[in-house]
Amino acid sequence: MFRDLGEYLDSIKARDPAPRSRWEVLLYPGVLALGLHRISHWLFKGELYFFARLVNHISRLFTAIDIHPGAKIGRHLFIDHGFSVIGETAEIGDNVTIYQCVTLGGTNPTNGVGGKRHPTIEDDAILGSGAQILGPITVGKRSRIGANAVVTQDVPEGATMVGVRARPTLVQVEQYQEEFTPYGTPCSEVFDPATQKLEILQCEMEQLQKRIAAYAEGRDKVDGDDSESKRDSA
Repeated sequence: MFRDLGEYLDSIKARDPAPRSRWEVLLYPGVLALGLHRISHWLFKGELYFFARLVNHISRLFTAIDIHPGAKIGRHLFIDHGFSVIGETAEIGDNVTIYQCVTLGGTNPTNGVGGKRHPTIEDDAILGSGAQILGPITVGKRSRIGANAVVTQDVPEGATMVGVRARPTLVQVEQYQEEFTPYGTPCSEVFDPATQKLEILQCEMEQLQKRIAAYAEGRDKVDGDDSESKRDSA
């Protein structure tokens, strides 16, 4: 058990440059919330729903993180800072990173019968600050959800999604191959969470400028070929 705990704390240190030791990581609200969720989930599976909810509410009081006792969570989940909500039928794989103010929300079943209403987050996914993942969709392995993105459809493996409503964005292959990208949106080498919206807009502007330049270059080439054809015919 202690070895597993040590591996978990080390996995957080590998994704967060702030802590200087494992002891400091133990104070993280996300670590406490996950530990209490393990207890509430065990009670939930034993159909002790009241006590499961009681532990859930205690956890929310101390951590500002609301994880429904029914949610299924894999190994080494890192919830940075907190203020996140994870719904009852949500499923989270291994080594997932969730930044502040993220919601794994459900949809209202049209037939009034509960079922799979919340997202499935697969291994190594990164959910940026303020992201809203809604409905019984799947976020694929190693995918990245940018800050404040609203995701309502399945996300392919390795994709990077930004915007409202979320759409895929092009990523440099060097950045795609990185094992971990802080804050989920690899737009530049320096990515400050306080300026994520601006970073995303700058990233989109750069892509648009590249497309315009490529289009203009193609038009110049076509015009040049037409001019040569006219001279040859004359």
